[in-house]
Amino acid sequence: MTIQYDITHTTTYRYRKPVTFGEHRVMFRPRDSHDLRVLATDLVVSPEAAVRLIQDPHSNSVALVTPLGEAEELRIVCSFRIEHAVTNNLELPLSPGAEFFPFSYSVEERFDLEQYLRPHYDDPFGRLSTWARQFIRTDGPTGTRDLLVAMNQFIKNEFTYAGRDEEGTQTPLDTLANRSGSCRDFALLMMEAARRLGVATRFVSGYLYDPALDRAAIEGENETPSDTVGAGATHAWLQAYLPGAGWVPFDPTNNLTGGSQLVRVGVARDPRLAAPISGSWYGEPDAYLGMTVDVRVRRV
Repeated sequence: MTIQYDITHTTTYRYRKPVTFGEHRVMFRPRDSHDLRVLATDLVVSPEAAVRLIQDPHSNSVALVTPLGEAEELRIVCSFRIEHAVTNNLELPLSPGAEFFPFSYSVEERFDLEQYLRPHYDDPFGRLSTWARQFIRTDGPTGTRDLLVAMNQFIKNEFTYAGRDEEGTQTPLDTLANRSGSCRDFALLMMEAARRLGVATRFVSGYLYDPALDRAAIEGENETPSDTVGAGATHAWLQAYLPGAGWVPFDPTNNLTGGSQLVRVGVARDPRLAAPISGSWYGEPDAYLGMTVDVRVRRV
């Protein structure tokens, strides 16, 4: 079964007076694979801009956008229609040697996964490692997938979601101490915790489909109750590499482990390498007024 979505991602920067712009790196295009197919794309930039499309080291699709001339507003609108297959990653079988924790990757896998296995953030007192090890059972064998499912659910149940517009990500230790954070923070916490247990993980940026927001838009309502957190803007989660199943998604913000709500855009070993948009502008220091982001994901 496949589902089609229309996605519109609008980012607007505003300034007090006209400024000039440097190159902007835009990572908005969904990442094609066996379970996701891009059917149509459109990119509109105001003011007029020169655009080049490239692939980065992780094979993410990146648009290099250089606005021409001065302006008080920079608006980048990306539109897509995609076809998404419904998947249940909990049903994918693991290789026999990886069904229980701990397990070992093959030599060939370790060569390819090295950057995803190595922790990127300090843990001088072992607090993150201690937190991660609580998910290892002491009353019998620990299923590898069960361990990650339990960690994913724990973050959803025990941590408080706090959306944040400003760029950047908390360190895993800050998220652990605060017991709160954004989707980026939760994804990074689980990534680094799993890496300390020997599980390869990578960061995923993308979009999240919320049926409640879709119904509200169709019915003309301002808001509607929803159990889904993080829709309406870019979203973030992680993937863990499990032998036999491959890259398996985990969204600790919503306790999702597959389905069709998560739409991949970019993957990277660290959140700093998968920012949806980054760039530069030139003008007076107080010219910048702010940025707004609007993401709409609608089922066709």
